[in-house]
Amino acid sequence: MERLPVANEDKTMSANLKYLSLGILAFQTTSLVLTMRYSRTLKEEGPRYLSSTAVVVAELLKIMACILLVYKDSKYSPRALNRVLHDEILNKPMETLKLAIPSGIYTLQNNLLYVALSNLDAATYQVTYQLKILTTALFSVSMLSKKLGVYQWLSLVILMTGVAFVQWPSDSQELNSKELSAGSQFVGLMAVLIACFSSGFAGVYFEKILKETKQSVWIRNIQLVSFSLEPSL
Repeated sequence: MERLPVANEDKTMSANLKYLSLGILAFQTTSLVLTMRYSRTLKEEGPRYLSSTAVVVAELLKIMACILLVYKDSKYSPRALNRVLHDEILNKPMETLKLAIPSGIYTLQNNLLYVALSNLDAATYQVTYQLKILTTALFSVSMLSKKLGVYQWLSLVILMTGVAFVQWPSDSQELNSKELSAGSQFVGLMAVLIACFSSGFAGVYFEKILKETKQSVWIRNIQLVSFSLEPSL
């Protein structure tokens, strides 16, 4: 009987951690879009930074973070870290090669997102990019044989309706068109749509690989980044 309060506390802590993670993820996603949009439309002297440079820097930071996490899992032993990287990456070339396809797609997607944000306002981009939920669901059904319930399909229909309303012409578009005179809204829309399909396919493909192997997600991310750095450069 004494274990019940402890179990309840664990469940409560786990639930709180889930909501906290969800809140942090929502804040991170929103702030990322606003920051990217601001950096691409900021008017100042001199040329803007290259979006491809930002993609390369992001990939470098990602692989550094994953190596640090593997180092932590290896109990902060450089020798153990070297052995894990050698055994899981170099000694398994076929497993590593499986990540070549999604890594190339992710590289394309990351560059397309900068193109989209350079030609669309932040709100339109954020809502339209949520179509990746639809593409991920469709690829999950076709590639992972997942079954979606009635409410899930209804949610996807509502999502498509919301995206359609966002793209509907309005009086405020005249003001937005002046702000977006440096780029084409059509180019931005096509970029975000291609990014949605590439995100859905690459995400489901990566999930399928994770389920088929016992390698950690950090090792898989290192393999992913090792293939995406070359085309990014």
